[in-house]
Amino acid sequence: MTGIFIALISGALMSLQGIFNTEVTKQSSMWVSASWVQFSALLTCLTIWAASDRSSFSVLVKINPRYVLLGGVFGAFITYTVIQSMSSLGPAKSTMLIVIAQLTISWGVELLGMFGVEKGDFSIRKLLGLLIAVAGVILFEWES
Repeated sequence: MTGIFIALISGALMSLQGIFNTEVTKQSSMWVSASWVQFSALLTCLTIWAASDRSSFSVLVKINPRYVLLGGVFGAFITYTVIQSMSSLGPAKSTMLIVIAQLTISWGVELLGMFGVEKGDFSIRKLLGLLIAVAGVILFEWES
């Protein structure tokens, strides 16, 4: 139950962040906005680390495989693509498409057992769930 609650909070925060970042971009520029997002995230993480964790950053040199350290690079492009999509599609349509893309890629990674994720079995029920989500986007956007 805790995981569900945290996932819902995460989704809400992502939507609000996208809206806020889009507004900052309108008043500045794409890369000023994206830089501010990443910089303010760094400050927040360092503050929380200093208050609670304090483990050594040297452990990062031992991370294997090395490509998993690219999460921050993805973060920069996530910020860019969310701002661009919300700016052109609006928050609701953008968020729906982002969630469907996340679900599709995550399920594909799980099915193929990529990046150290335990390989999962194909399920027609999960495919139907994904297709229903896509149908939901179509229905949500349907102009009568």
